[in-house]
Amino acid sequence: MAGTLYGIGVGPGDPDYLTLKAIKCMEKVDIIAAPGKVVEETTAYKIAVQAAPFIEEKEKAPIFMPMVMDRAKMEDAHRDGAAAVIKLLEEGKDVGFLTLGDTTIYSTFSYIEKIVKEGGYNTVYISGIPSFCAAAAEVGVPLCEWTEPLHVIPAVHKLDEKLPANGNYVLMKSGSKMAQVKEILRESRDNVSMVENCGMPDQKVYHSIDEIPDDAGYFSLIIAK
Repeated sequence: MAGTLYGIGVGPGDPDYLTLKAIKCMEKVDIIAAPGKVVEETTAYKIAVQAAPFIEEKEKAPIFMPMVMDRAKMEDAHRDGAAAVIKLLEEGKDVGFLTLGDTTIYSTFSYIEKIVKEGGYNTVYISGIPSFCAAAAEVGVPLCEWTEPLHVIPAVHKLDEKLPANGNYVLMKSGSKMAQVKEILRESRDNVSMVENCGMPDQKVYHSIDEIPDDAGYFSLIIAK
């Protein structure tokens, strides 16, 4: 009987954010996989092993995912990664694929899972605490209240204009264009905060647009109300 692929969300950075369900899943799987050349060097693994040190003894399966914007190259990488997982499943092994934050939000796992599932194999999503929920808690602000809508936008700098709708915004994956993002925010939102490297030892919190540096890192998340 073929094994099952589990996508395990490990949260944004603080190992205390790992759920009991995630830890129980890591206990029962045969193999720990992660998107990188070396599993132990991935951010997701470094977070998970602090809360679940027993995974050090588990078999590891690196699933290399190049950080490129070429859609064709990424799709090739997803197919290669899925093929590597399927090979392990065919051996009857359960695979736990670690991913930052939540497995359903801009996660590498979702691309791998779709291909594996289409191949007729069992797959399971194990939810994790999303980065923007943890960031809101760190800043000390609610993401939305009453009837306020919440919009989650990746790469907002590509809009080249004001934020298009009413409500509150979570802006992800905009660190490389932060100066441009700040100008968009100045024209459209009053209450802006940002958390860089949420839950990690080098976490930084900013409470206004003026505090946010133009050279913010990749793991920078903005909450705009």
